[in-house]
Amino acid sequence: MHRSSSTLPLFLVISSLLLSFTESYSSSSSKPNNRRAFLSNVQNSIVGGVAAAALSTPTRSLAAETTEEDVYFGVGCFWHIQHEFVQAERTILGRTDAQITSRTGYAGGTKADKEGRVCYHNFQGVADYGKLGHGEVVGMKIPTENIGDFAKEYFSYFSTKTGERVDPMDRGGEYRYLLGLPGGTKHPMYAQVEEAATAKNFKLEVGKGNEGDTIGRRIVYVYDTATFPFYQAEVYHQFHDDFQSPAYGKKYNSLAQMAFDDGRLKITGCPDRV
Repeated sequence: MHRSSSTLPLFLVISSLLLSFTESYSSSSSKPNNRRAFLSNVQNSIVGGVAAAALSTPTRSLAAETTEEDVYFGVGCFWHIQHEFVQAERTILGRTDAQITSRTGYAGGTKADKEGRVCYHNFQGVADYGKLGHGEVVGMKIPTENIGDFAKEYFSYFSTKTGERVDPMDRGGEYRYLLGLPGGTKHPMYAQVEEAATAKNFKLEVGKGNEGDTIGRRIVYVYDTATFPFYQAEVYHQFHDDFQSPAYGKKYNSLAQMAFDDGRLKITGCPDRV
């Protein structure tokens, strides 16, 4: 807390009051006639002085701290969507590379394997996300007040030509349209999310888990993150180039190593390069 240079520490206030009272007492013609009266006068002087000092002391602002929440969004392949949300974190929230929270992952299924894993398709057949009913998503931690802004971003990622995902060749429930909020449709910012959906002619439906593809249906499933949590994807899927755009560049790709080194990315237990 910043303290005004004009504010004196309490002990200095009390010391000053004692000195002032003593000097006043010494020069006064009406001195108290016993110690009890003297101490009573001292007490009254200090209490009054401290109260006055408190009233003149600048008070600390009690502005509420920004609350951040974990959310996720999915629309087709997560490589492209992660890149777009990284840009959104930079432009909307002013975050630096070291502050980026967007991660590729899986959500919307009702199961994980017995070790709590959800993994990409792999030759070992370990916790395949498609078989477990999950879709590809990008999870992030953002201020509650900005959820509406990120919902608008999300709906801008659909093709302006078709109104569908930009990679329609990818088919199946793994690529369905979905999003997750704490509390799902009960979230305080849900109305803003619904407004963003309506503006793009999409309808929101409560997700029950394990749904199939949504292409051509103009719906987005909404999940409660408490019931349908986010599972981080493997490190090799993070900050990856996609097949729809020119390569994002080595600087972007290197964000995966940075995030892994500083702990923002974790080892998932799935087949991976780490």
